[in-house]
Amino acid sequence: MHKLMTILAAVLMTVSLNAQPNDYVLASPDGKLQVMVETGDGIHYSLVHDGDLLVGRSEIGMYMTDGSKFGGLEQVKKASTRGVDQTIKAILYKKAEVVDKFNELTLKFKEFSLVFRAYDDGMAYRFVSHKEEPYNVDHETAEFNFAKDWNMWAAYVAQHTESLESQYYNSFENTYSYTPLSSWNKERLAFLPLMVEGPRGKKVVVTESDLIDYPGMYLYNEKGDKNLSARFAPYPNEVRQGGHNNLQLEVQSRQPYIAKCVGSEKFPWRIIAVSEDDVQMADNDMVYRLARPADTTIGWNWVKPGKVAWDWWNDWNIAGVDFKSGINTETYQHYIDFASANGIEYVILDEGWAVNGAADLFQVVPEIHLEKLVKYASERNVGLILWAGYWAFDRDMEKVCKHYSNMGIKGFKIDFMDRDDQHMVQFHQRAAMTAARYKLMVDFHGTYKPSGLNRTYPNVINYEGVHGLEQMKWSPASVDQVTYDVTFPFIRMMAGPVDYTQGAMRNATRSNYHPVYNEPMSQGTRCRQLAQYVVFESPLNMLCDSPSNYSKETECMEFISTVPTVWDETRALCGEVGKYIAMARRSGDDWYVGCMTDWNERTLTLDLSFLPQGVYSVELYRDGVNADRRASDYKKEVFDLPLNGLLKVKMAPGGGFAAKIVKK
Repeated sequence: MHKLMTILAAVLMTVSLNAQPNDYVLASPDGKLQVMVETGDGIHYSLVHDGDLLVGRSEIGMYMTDGSKFGGLEQVKKASTRGVDQTIKAILYKKAEVVDKFNELTLKFKEFSLVFRAYDDGMAYRFVSHKEEPYNVDHETAEFNFAKDWNMWAAYVAQHTESLESQYYNSFENTYSYTPLSSWNKERLAFLPLMVEGPRGKKVVVTESDLIDYPGMYLYNEKGDKNLSARFAPYPNEVRQGGHNNLQLEVQSRQPYIAKCVGSEKFPWRIIAVSEDDVQMADNDMVYRLARPADTTIGWNWVKPGKVAWDWWNDWNIAGVDFKSGINTETYQHYIDFASANGIEYVILDEGWAVNGAADLFQVVPEIHLEKLVKYASERNVGLILWAGYWAFDRDMEKVCKHYSNMGIKGFKIDFMDRDDQHMVQFHQRAAMTAARYKLMVDFHGTYKPSGLNRTYPNVINYEGVHGLEQMKWSPASVDQVTYDVTFPFIRMMAGPVDYTQGAMRNATRSNYHPVYNEPMSQGTRCRQLAQYVVFESPLNMLCDSPSNYSKETECMEFISTVPTVWDETRALCGEVGKYIAMARRSGDDWYVGCMTDWNERTLTLDLSFLPQGVYSVELYRDGVNADRRASDYKKEVFDLPLNGLLKVKMAPGGGFAAKIVKK
């Protein structure tokens, strides 16, 4: 610690090269964040924020199967720095412009470079290979040695938990365990992002970006102390078709290395985001900033975000019609009519439209006349999206994309990848690239967290990797979805958009909730569901419930049908991890506000004085006076926003509110 403070005292400029032999210090633009780097005897870094040591001396390095390594005793050949202050024009994001302001330190070695960046809201580093010949990465060392045994929010792997290696096959869905770092479940890996609670209310989130051709990172606590370390799925050796409806490739054996590399390569950014106030983490742009930009020679204006009438969650359960509802042409025509009448851009045909078990997307079930449905939808200004199991899509990717693009399909929801080894990460990139050639959007369901591919390929319109509302079809009452809803926006959503699939019209209090597969309900109030369309970042946003239920709820349907899915501006208003969150988002001149609480009744006064001067009309959907007993109880009010810009609203337990604010 004495050495650390000596280095800090010597920082008079953004970067101090050779503050001590083989030591470097990189500061953020505002000077609060400092990254200390030590080389010569391995490579180590430390992270300090405004005088608080967050991450102590931690080792990083990459080790190849041929015995070479990025790290070790090698000396730095050249150290260079630069500062960048620019604005990124974002495509289909939570804001139109992203501030990209950082200081950078590049350490050049013989066969590799190591790049560090310091932002005001976090740090990142990556290795860059200068090798010319192919090689295999045996393992990578990435330590996060937190300064104290703080509490963390960890999402552990929940499936295939027989061993640590078997956990590399999982759906990346779980609620959070809130425990000290030292209380890590030694039987589990945790998937990213992971949050740690630092001093003075600070939060630290570990995740990654620009994951293109390398396995995704998990975290593990091997020693049972405060030091987390990275784990990576070994490269698949033998795979076999199987899994859900024969739609997956399941790994039977793995190679003794994690990645095959062709030579020069930029490896993923390792991110440590830092916030002084919880709500700052709900509006962090580090993953987007660090992802490689989209090809600007390609016009992306054909990518149309929007909302989707969804069939699977409500189990094709419609009423008041003269045909048997289910996976058939008549049912989907009904969904299309509903979407068209309400200005909903898309209808999805989820699992069942193609023959189950065949893993062949050209085998359409006889009850579905797909060409007829495409024409029917097009005439009503509705696009169709098709669900696809991963292997069914991958095995005929080029033909599938060409055929269905020519037919008029607008995109695919690809499901059940359930891995993030290098082979599977490469699939995501190939799927995005191939779909883009045929002007098809992609929603990656059944997959890992976003890691920047949605910036590189803007047709990647959404990701799952979240414990979404689908869980309420089968989860017992012991699963606390309400608390999860006000936790993951600060953690998982920091990485990017979520295919959470909200919009339930059957709502339950804590005591009334129970799983019903074919007529599912949400935990929490009706207004909580409305608020999720604002709070959650989701460019392709599902309407999970039945058209029959929405038709009875015209006021709620009006709000859902008009709320945008991408935004010009986002403001995180207030919040506390696991307790409540309030977000404001702007589209054009209109503002939308969403807020949710945990199982505690809560009254919030939101400061909206940042709105441009003028008189504003508020269309507010708030919990009804009896929402604590009947969760669907709500009240719509229209009034002028007070001139002081303060909006005070009370929320029921498990409640929320949503508002549209328009300048008069």
